[in-house]
Amino acid sequence: MSADTHIIKLGLPKGSLEQSTINLFAKSGWKIRQHHRNYFPEINDPEITARLCRVQEIPGYIEEGILDVGLTGKDWLLEQGSDVVVVSDLVYSKTSNRPASWVLAVAGDAPYQRPEDLAGKRIATELLGVTRRYFEDAGIPVNVFYSWGATEAKVVEGLADAIVEVTETGTTIKAHGLRVIAEVLLTNTVLIANRQAWEDPAKRQKIEQLDLLLQGALRAESLVGLKMNVPTGKLDAVLDKLPSLNSPTVASLRDGKWVAVEIVVDEGVVRDLIPELKDAGAEGIIEYALNKVI
Repeated sequence: MSADTHIIKLGLPKGSLEQSTINLFAKSGWKIRQHHRNYFPEINDPEITARLCRVQEIPGYIEEGILDVGLTGKDWLLEQGSDVVVVSDLVYSKTSNRPASWVLAVAGDAPYQRPEDLAGKRIATELLGVTRRYFEDAGIPVNVFYSWGATEAKVVEGLADAIVEVTETGTTIKAHGLRVIAEVLLTNTVLIANRQAWEDPAKRQKIEQLDLLLQGALRAESLVGLKMNVPTGKLDAVLDKLPSLNSPTVASLRDGKWVAVEIVVDEGVVRDLIPELKDAGAEGIIEYALNKVI
């Protein structure tokens, strides 16, 4: 894939997803080096050229073939209605590995309890098309208008009766004295590709390589590896304590009275699991981080 026509043009989201995306690529094996005020970061792969773009613009650039592959939000893909290939879901954000929600929110002391209560009212949002379709599908006549930032403040300032805004935890919504009355859309990051690029065997192979390793890096973020030594007489007791992604690896040691056990487990169970393993007879327990799980 040395020919210029087979170099992948990659769109990376600029803004809130920027640093978490760069970190994810680093765990996947691609180091991205940014330059001050430069939209063309370096990447340690001669088969890839990268560009930083607003996440809202990436679907259009990929549909037109300006980019071959990129990361955007499912919300903006639906908003733009771009004709692209959705390669996979990559569920991560600037703060967590959970999907985000576009929610319908009103003032905390407002009388509105359901979307139907907003008939004839003003709704502010950046996600204009999706919001309009949401109310049209529900048969609720409202005036939806575009919000140029600081959407939560529109209700506080009396400029709107409700807003549709994206949130992960609801903290910012609550901080502005607002109350969520409905979920409009559940969204997450998606890897998308240009249709012609996807049909090119060489480019598709590279895009699938990206997807495989990005997925592996995301999967590894919630998992850790455990190694330990176990007396053979206590092996069954230790194995009974182990939840696993796959069956644990058990290897004989030079001293035939001991075996080495290695396993991948969910990070959330380790705090309680390690004391249980020790009580069951495991020794020399080592926990280690994972970069990728394929």
